[in-house]
Amino acid sequence: MYAHLQSILQIMSQSKVPHPKTFLSAERLERIRGYFSHENRTPDRDVLVLTPEQTTGPFFPAQLIAPGDDDLARRSPGGPAPQGQPIIVTGRITDIQGRPIPGALIEAWQANVHGKYDHPADITSNPLDPHFKGYGRILTNSQGEYRFTSIKPGAYPNPGYDEWFRPPHIHFSIFGAGVMQRLITQMYFPDEPLNEIDPILNGIEDLAARASLIALRESDAPDGSWCYRFDLRMRGEGETQFFVER
Repeated sequence: MYAHLQSILQIMSQSKVPHPKTFLSAERLERIRGYFSHENRTPDRDVLVLTPEQTTGPFFPAQLIAPGDDDLARRSPGGPAPQGQPIIVTGRITDIQGRPIPGALIEAWQANVHGKYDHPADITSNPLDPHFKGYGRILTNSQGEYRFTSIKPGAYPNPGYDEWFRPPHIHFSIFGAGVMQRLITQMYFPDEPLNEIDPILNGIEDLAARASLIALRESDAPDGSWCYRFDLRMRGEGETQFFVER
């Protein structure tokens, strides 16, 4: 046994790490579930195979969220306020049975009050706001609830598409239990005339499904912020409409 271990260490000390089958019998390797998949992925092979999917979890540590990450508007906690009407967006994430999904990671991003993203891909002439951040993230609590603060985004034109304007909206990305890839959707605001002519929103033919993307206006907060509720249902009756890969 000791001599065998010595031979293994001697081989491993060489520049090229040997293949696992150097040390294990064929019978043993056949009993290792997925072994041949791993064999095909070793760097010394010409043909590589796709890494298989696995379920998500264990889930995200609390340290992933920094102070102020729940504020899409201010660049730093307590920093200068950006231009625009302050808003609060709250909601709850539930699964196919309507049960809350705790510990889900929600990322959100949006344009500023002028309809401008602070991103090189935004080539519109709309002005930037030096005090506006435009993105954030949060983990849902034990009841699957989340809460973002921000400002209401502005509409903006889509260059190259007959200059049609996109209505105010916030982008959402969700990772959670049982979700094999992140889910992407957009939250729209109620009573926006541009909602009626937006090709993306109106590309959803089912009216009830389309309505799932329009937030509900609630009573204003004491500080004057406009409050909206945007619940997210992962699957089942009344599920939220998500963008999918084709």
